[in-house]
Amino acid sequence: MNKEQENLLDLGLILPVVEEFYSLQGEGLQAGKAAAFVRIGGCDVGCAWCDSKESWNPSVFPPKTIESILKNIQSYHCKAVVITGGEPLSWNLNPLCELLKRHEIETYLETSGSQSLTGQWDWVCLSPKKNSPPLPDLFANAHELKVIIHDETDFIWAEENARRVKKTCALLLQPEWSRKDIMLPAIIDYILSHTHWRLSLQMHKWAKIP
Repeated sequence: MNKEQENLLDLGLILPVVEEFYSLQGEGLQAGKAAAFVRIGGCDVGCAWCDSKESWNPSVFPPKTIESILKNIQSYHCKAVVITGGEPLSWNLNPLCELLKRHEIETYLETSGSQSLTGQWDWVCLSPKKNSPPLPDLFANAHELKVIIHDETDFIWAEENARRVKKTCALLLQPEWSRKDIMLPAIIDYILSHTHWRLSLQMHKWAKIP
């Protein structure tokens, strides 16, 4: 990558895009909503059970201009886009969001919160990870806290994070996919006795939606 590209990356005018597609939101409070998806490369968290490990190394993906990203989103004829990763906040998302907002496109963010918030968002889904906890500004701006439950200790982690978000933030527990058969009954029991939480399932995997 040359100096000019590095500068454009720093400015957020180009981004390492892993994939772009049109589908239904598969999990969380927005499940079932049609949206464009833009997966951005690069991640500083590296969860062992991540289902998009191919996105971790941004150098594998040639950067795309934010104008070309907008053009692809518009080709789907939808008015909502989910920006995900990797960890999308590894990059400056202000220019992309400004461009999307000028074209009246709703913006949804999926983040671990490990990096400072950039961009203008209609909805922020914060999914905190133990090995790289969220920064304070993410707790303050989260509309939805979605905690992945891999084992019983994650319930403690979930409550620690729930105490840091605003009162209007939705609280969701979601089983880690490879352990769903084990953890789903435990999550259901937990929610029945801790009713401030609700269940999130990866609907797209159950329904085999891309």
